[in-house]
Amino acid sequence: MRESTIEKKTCDYAKSKKWKVFKFSSPGQRAVPDRMFLRNKVCFYIEFKAPGKKPTKLQEKIIEDIKSEGFAVYVCDNIEHGKFLINLYE
Repeated sequence: MRESTIEKKTCDYAKSKKWKVFKFSSPGQRAVPDRMFLRNKVCFYIEFKAPGKKPTKLQEKIIEDIKSEGFAVYVCDNIEHGKFLINLYE
């Protein structure tokens, strides 16, 4: 399964649950997580990957930097896990 399919299905599910979903990009800063999810004063990020793929070293560093600021960041490589993450905050 492609990363883009996992991302789309997870985001569609989140939107059906009334989450605000943003494609996260940061000009001049590579390797930021793919999506930001917001609802009811909760904010978390997901880096999507194809099944079995891992974040790059730079992505790992950025993820750790964001986590050190107190935000949750997840790496997701399948639709079921993506739905689980959304449901975690229900």
